[in-house]
Amino acid sequence: MEIGRSLGLHLWIATLLLLSIAVNCFYLPGVAPEDFELGAPLKVKVNKLTSTKTQLPYSFYSLLFCTPKTIVDSAENLGEVLRGDRIENSPYEFKMRVPQLCKIVCHHTLDAKSAKEFKEKIDDEYRVNMILDNLPLVVPVPRRDQEFVLMYQHGFLVGLKDRTYPESKDQKHYINNHLQFTVKYHKDTQSESARIVGFEVKPFSVKHKYEGKWSDDVRLKTCDPHAKLTVTNSDNPQEVEENSEIIFTYDVTFEESDVKWASRWDTYLLMSDDQIHWFSIVNSLMIVLFLSGMVAMIMLRTLYRDISKYNQLETQEEAQEETGWKLVHGDVFRPPSNSDLLCVYVGTGVQFFGMILVTMIFAVLGFLSPSNRGGLMTAMLLLWVFMGLFAGYAAARFYKMFKGTEWKKITIKTAFMFPGIVFAIFFVLNALIWGEKSSGAVPFGTMFALVLLWFGISVPLVFVGSYVGFKKPAIESPVKTNKIPRQIPEQAWYMNSIFSILIGGILPFGAVFIELFFILTSIWLHQFYYIFGFLFIVFIILVITCAEITIVLCYFQLCSEDYLWWWRSYLTSGSSAFYLFLYAAFYFFTKLEITKPVSGALYFGYMLIGSYSFFVLTGTIGFYACFLFTRLIYSSVKID
Repeated sequence: MEIGRSLGLHLWIATLLLLSIAVNCFYLPGVAPEDFELGAPLKVKVNKLTSTKTQLPYSFYSLLFCTPKTIVDSAENLGEVLRGDRIENSPYEFKMRVPQLCKIVCHHTLDAKSAKEFKEKIDDEYRVNMILDNLPLVVPVPRRDQEFVLMYQHGFLVGLKDRTYPESKDQKHYINNHLQFTVKYHKDTQSESARIVGFEVKPFSVKHKYEGKWSDDVRLKTCDPHAKLTVTNSDNPQEVEENSEIIFTYDVTFEESDVKWASRWDTYLLMSDDQIHWFSIVNSLMIVLFLSGMVAMIMLRTLYRDISKYNQLETQEEAQEETGWKLVHGDVFRPPSNSDLLCVYVGTGVQFFGMILVTMIFAVLGFLSPSNRGGLMTAMLLLWVFMGLFAGYAAARFYKMFKGTEWKKITIKTAFMFPGIVFAIFFVLNALIWGEKSSGAVPFGTMFALVLLWFGISVPLVFVGSYVGFKKPAIESPVKTNKIPRQIPEQAWYMNSIFSILIGGILPFGAVFIELFFILTSIWLHQFYYIFGFLFIVFIILVITCAEITIVLCYFQLCSEDYLWWWRSYLTSGSSAFYLFLYAAFYFFTKLEITKPVSGALYFGYMLIGSYSFFVLTGTIGFYACFLFTRLIYSSVKID
């Protein structure tokens, strides 16, 4: 009793801690509204350079851009570091509602190394990311199908290549060195203060000209605030070559907007054709709901008939003539082969399920909005660590049911097997990123923090959960197990284990593949994912679908007198991960333009981790559904 009370107290403390973390994440400085008076300084920050072609982020100052007197790194949370964010101050100086025209930032003469680096980043279509008042910089672009409707792209391109001769090996490279910023604000009706609700830019490549020698107060011929001469096009672009002189300039205009501060993220979130998005999700959900209803109805009617028939058998002769799932009642709860490994996977699946469920609840409630960069990943990591308690408990409960005695052995396997495999893959991928000198490489300090979370919190919690689970009485089977195993008759081709397992994974994958497209797009094409409400519904339907398809196939297996259902129930719904990885490969070759081997290795490495995690999650859902189903049906019939 004392252990139970202590465990309950620890759970409450953990829950309150997670809630406080989530709330603190949501109200980080910069997320809460900030009012700016007329002329108040605005801090423009720079973030990583990103490319959808390489998937390797780099810090802004890895190129020869203009730098402030001292570069100051912003404090980043765990999720931001893992995402490769590197937020630093910039030399761009704005004042609230004070327009600026042709402000010179700096002047550089490129050497061979700098010119080569700029050309490489332009070839790989790298984009510059900036932040103002926690809003990312976007470039407004007219949509192809609707001329007067704008889409917004994150960040602006470092530069462009000469499109006159696209097949030429000596293509010229041009840098975007003049930026026209537009800051949108919503003014308070009762005071002179205003809140920032938009941050846009139009980049231009301009070969600036001036008379005489360069000095800090030189007047440019190409744009001049005194003559009100502005840059309107890139007809005379700035070429990137060794010894070329580049002058970086910018304009700032302020526009009053009707958009309120609370709605300012709507522009950023509605970047794709949302009608197709909504229609696809609703269509997918309706199909899956229909199939699930059909499966449930068939199962209920068939089972009800079977149980009634078995319970009405009166004579021994009738019982001997009967065939079906009742005949294997003496073997159906026989411990499976490699039962230790099954316990480990079930425990890990429970840990995953708890993490995803709580994360989605937080996301639906708005704690993990896109305005809190890295908040989603940070929350998932912390929840994974705390859910180790339930992993140890679930693994120990099944281990004891399978007559296991060495609970510490199963605990160590649960605490280290899955995280160890994932960490090994992650370490190799991180080494590849580090070899490319990318900011996406996780620093040593962060790696140490991850290991500390694993060994310092997760492992002890797995041991606590396992200890509590093993102390409880073993789960009793509803029927006795025979000493001698029953011979399994020859099975029909469609009941072959491999065929049955592969068929079982199709429906769960069908429940999520539409949503999967948008998730992959948000990860690999650097777009925001925000429809957590629909994602939560899809997750619930995934759980229902995994449970029902596993129960149906388990029922058919038992009817054919094959009682080896333990592992097959796990693999049936878990095989949806195989289709997920195949879809990831299809997405890679049809939607992405990755050409570098390192980038391809990163993509498939991370998708392998994602598919493995999906296997553990869906497999555990199917296993639990089948376990409860078999206990229910065998406790409902009369066994002599």
